[in-house]
Amino acid sequence: MKLIVGLGNPGDKYVDTRHNLGFMVVEQFLKDFHSVKQTSWSDEKKFKADISQITWVRKDGAQQTPLILAKPKTFMNNSGMAVSLMTSFYKIAPEDVWIVNDELDLPFGSMKIRYGGAAAGHRGVESVMEVLGTDKFWRFRLGIGQSRNHEEIAKQKIHDVDQFVLGKFTHGEMGKARELIKHGAKSIAMALESGMEAAMNRFNSK
Repeated sequence: MKLIVGLGNPGDKYVDTRHNLGFMVVEQFLKDFHSVKQTSWSDEKKFKADISQITWVRKDGAQQTPLILAKPKTFMNNSGMAVSLMTSFYKIAPEDVWIVNDELDLPFGSMKIRYGGAAAGHRGVESVMEVLGTDKFWRFRLGIGQSRNHEEIAKQKIHDVDQFVLGKFTHGEMGKARELIKHGAKSIAMALESGMEAAMNRFNSK
């Protein structure tokens, strides 16, 4: 069993914001898996998350993988709470946790799948690391960095960074954002179908 968690903030206020890319990607993955009419999320209060349980069957039929897709309702900074509740209940090891998150360190439209490493200041990822007690889980990192590099952004007051990540994509950014969401969903599918190395080779930005 694998737990695939899109990070974001619940509520209409945060829909289509940069910080909710994780939500958007797992939603797109589920839509690609099922028809739109069949797509459904269940509000699981005991997990403090919206979840959808599906089974991925490899095309050759050689392997079936139960999946839990999740969108925590604990708000970004406490994402680990929902992850902890689900991993404890389903006995899921950290290496079977896949986190999908926006990444200020990466250029807008780029992607990087990696195992372990620092949180790079992402509070949602930091929260997950804290509750799991390790950094050894998979991350699908989706670039939202703009013309300013991270060092320049870091010099600004923290509320400026918060304002940026909690802002909605501009009209001019929407096309690239949609492509990033599609690539994110396809990268998850390829990782399940052909393995992480294949997904990294195909989707990691050079």
